[in-house]
Amino acid sequence: MISIKRAARAAAVLTGIGATALGVVSIAQAEPSSSATGRHSGVKTTAGDGTSVSVPISGRDRVYTADQTSNTVTVIDPSTNKTLGTIALGAQRLGATLSPQYTDNVGVHGLAFSRDDKRLGVVSVTSNTVDIINTATNKVINETDVGRASHEGTFTADGKQFWVADRGRDTVTVVDAVHGGVIRNIKVGTGPSKVVLSPDGRTAYVNHISAPEITVVDVRTHKVLDNIKGLGDTFSSDEAISPDGKELWAAHKRVGLTSVIDLEHRKVAAVLKTGPDTNHPNFADTKNGSFAYLTVGGLDQTLVYRRSPGGTPELVTRIQDTGRAPHGLWPSGDGTRMYVGMEKSDAVDVIDTATNKVIDTVGVGQEPQALVYVPNAAPAGSAANLGRQGLGNAPRNVSTTLPDGTAGETMRPDNKGRQLEATIRPVSGLDMIQLQARGLQPTTTYQAYSVQKDGSRIRLLSFTTDSAGNAPQVLAFADFTGVSVSLSSEGKATAQTLARMSSAVASMHPGSDSAVEAADLLYCDCC
Repeated sequence: MISIKRAARAAAVLTGIGATALGVVSIAQAEPSSSATGRHSGVKTTAGDGTSVSVPISGRDRVYTADQTSNTVTVIDPSTNKTLGTIALGAQRLGATLSPQYTDNVGVHGLAFSRDDKRLGVVSVTSNTVDIINTATNKVINETDVGRASHEGTFTADGKQFWVADRGRDTVTVVDAVHGGVIRNIKVGTGPSKVVLSPDGRTAYVNHISAPEITVVDVRTHKVLDNIKGLGDTFSSDEAISPDGKELWAAHKRVGLTSVIDLEHRKVAAVLKTGPDTNHPNFADTKNGSFAYLTVGGLDQTLVYRRSPGGTPELVTRIQDTGRAPHGLWPSGDGTRMYVGMEKSDAVDVIDTATNKVIDTVGVGQEPQALVYVPNAAPAGSAANLGRQGLGNAPRNVSTTLPDGTAGETMRPDNKGRQLEATIRPVSGLDMIQLQARGLQPTTTYQAYSVQKDGSRIRLLSFTTDSAGNAPQVLAFADFTGVSVSLSSEGKATAQTLARMSSAVASMHPGSDSAVEAADLLYCDCC
């Protein structure tokens, strides 16, 4: 992630030379309450006794998405699949957010909800803040500044605390969810990414972006109990715990793997090859059995696995999503629907879990990341205090051409995804141009061009791939007038460019002993 100040410096370079890439990116004490219904992280049980609870879809339920570019939370009524509006937590990316006097949020990214369904926790990854929102009124109750590069968190079972992982540090910040403010920081190891809780609320599980392990923490004492080692990769973007508390699934976005952890024996049961940009896992218990759902952004697919606790899950089907880059997902309170956010299409797909078919698609704010479904969140028909920021500005995914003249948008065999993707999104009077490249030449600099209708080309930006030939996220802000994007190779990156990239990574991940690559320069779009 990059801070507001670092983003401001990058924008200053932008202003001086026109359309340039924004960085060389490839870059408590809580006992469970007997009355609290535990549906967080896909868990649908009564906290403490494991009894299954099914909540039929109604007009009192809400679906929320965290919209990273419009800095909003979108609110959807799942009984009608209609967008009610958005909660604005800051200005759209760029613009006012780069002012030294800017005091609102940037990078609205993470979501969680309390077990009584009355509060929403929102994590903004660039401004490093946690907002607690009343789900009935859509108003912010309190806001807390938390640790560096804070990412995803969870409420404790009693709802009094919110635990958030600080990717830029080795801590989980414990927030007072009632009054606001930091209670304490818990050291859990380098680069914690997300916190989830067991169904009984007694145990927290933390994944990491720089260690192939899950840290196990006692919620009451804040003490680290164990480290489950042997995950499929050091970078785990997201994780989810099964409704019965027996499994934890950890996604490894960069390498396209997913680790399935047996929590009863605290060991890795399986490592699945799931595909490029594997993002969020979640679960649904249906009349047909117990299933895990997993978004794979590079294939535009949601995968469905039949669970096999202690063993290897079975891939049941691949659902082709209607949009680009499926990201966050969450089941309805009765498990009959799965809601999937489309990061590069600003939309949510509604999946019928009985047929595993997409039955509806709903427009949301710009660049949805996390998504949650909250039963009984608000009075039926209520849309209190909602606006329209971020709505109605859907992005365009334009065609691309590689240096050898072949199409970069073609889906490659063996689940490798597209080699070059280009998304154009209107933001604050400009276009935000997002490129993602896979499988190009390693440590090579490329020049990207905007191809006009008449075939002429305008220089757009340049970027350098990592040692695997990837550039997970390249950003520029400009007036994009073209119809497609093409690349030319500028040859091997210079030592100066590689040193600059390494320096940038070191500043974002202080104290990290891992090898530095351009892929570490992710601008918030990291899970």
